[in-house]
Amino acid sequence: MSESKLKFPTEMVELPSNGIVYPKENPLSSGKVEMKYMTAKEEDILTNQSYIQKGTVLDELLEKLIVSKCNYKDLVVGDKNALLIAARILGYGSDYEFTYRNEKIKVDLSELENKEFDKSQFEQGKNEFPFTCPKSETVLTFKLLNHGDETKIDNELKGLKKINKNSSPELSTRLKHMIVSVDGSDDKKDVRDFVDNYFLAQDSRAFRNHVRDFQPDVNLKIPVETVEGGEEDITIPIGLTFFWPDADV
Repeated sequence: MSESKLKFPTEMVELPSNGIVYPKENPLSSGKVEMKYMTAKEEDILTNQSYIQKGTVLDELLEKLIVSKCNYKDLVVGDKNALLIAARILGYGSDYEFTYRNEKIKVDLSELENKEFDKSQFEQGKNEFPFTCPKSETVLTFKLLNHGDETKIDNELKGLKKINKNSSPELSTRLKHMIVSVDGSDDKKDVRDFVDNYFLAQDSRAFRNHVRDFQPDVNLKIPVETVEGGEEDITIPIGLTFFWPDADV
């Protein structure tokens, strides 16, 4: 087989963050990641029972498909979503069909666009941002979670489950990892105490909505018709079934 046939085709994927959340010395600060097309070897990852049970299938897949020299753990969630969509397109094409309320929904993934975000709120390499709670007026500093943070959260939740099977503090655990400081104090004890005892529900919801709208990401919302003849926005599901055709969710 000739050398040219042994070379895998690759594509450059633009990150929703434009690389602004990463330090200049981090390769991700370029705002682009090179990815290769999926082969049958990578398909083996999607059916690996060990990865499926551990919930690491998609991460194992992405790490194998990324050609650029970068630390996968540094990827913020929105940029990781963009790479997952690119992996799906490079593996099985842009046509994606899933079931929602017994209706088949067809999507052209290549038409999805990155969300607009206010670049004036960002400083190159700085991943800390202010938020003032509307009710209590508590001033928070938060960060955008990256894959490394998500891994820590998952491990922490698994540990809590072992202690108490009925425990499911996913929301509060994520908040404790997102919030960097409370009224100027970056002591982890103060952050935990605030989330557990003083973070009012309406402030918590306002904070989560702010982060959702604020963070760079792919716009995964698409309009669908309702039974009543109206229209509603739904979020395209991204999971293991995302990589298989005709997946039900």
